[in-house]
Amino acid sequence: MAQVPSALASSKGTQELHSSQCGDGQPLPRSAPVLLQHFPLYRRSDANCTGEDAAPPEERGTLFKERYDVLSREASQKLLWWLRPRLVLSGHTHSACEVLHGAGISEISVPSFSWRNRNNPSFIMGSMTSTEYALGKCYIPFESTVLITYCGTAGFLVVLILIHFGFLDSPFIFGCQLLRKFKTV
Repeated sequence: MAQVPSALASSKGTQELHSSQCGDGQPLPRSAPVLLQHFPLYRRSDANCTGEDAAPPEERGTLFKERYDVLSREASQKLLWWLRPRLVLSGHTHSACEVLHGAGISEISVPSFSWRNRNNPSFIMGSMTSTEYALGKCYIPFESTVLITYCGTAGFLVVLILIHFGFLDSPFIFGCQLLRKFKTV
């Protein structure tokens, strides 16, 4: 029978994965889990957060409400003590922030992925092994850039359609006629 290691099981020791389809599995090395959650662990505010996708400066000093904006201090301490994660990834505030909790546990709050929440959305891509992780932030174009591109493309297509159906002279033909006009004078 196959044993499927869970995030908690992998943090408790070596697990063996056997499957009739895969042959003999390699033991998975011991590793601390990565905690993925919607709400950030407790922090007073985003005052120490910086970066292009952090909260605007006028909002960084706003105090967070426990159990609404962030987890309670008690719940955060229990999660860190019980799971002892090597990394915490969270969201909810719609702004990026990197916080170092006790015992050197890094929490990264992922910014919003939606233009509804901010004009410069981004996301994080990661590569994780049992001993290391690497994260990279990827930015989505500004909403205004995308809208300008759509409008420019639509305008260009309208001009092409008008030229095609003869409602507008081709700029090339118009230029040739203009040159001929000045040549004959």
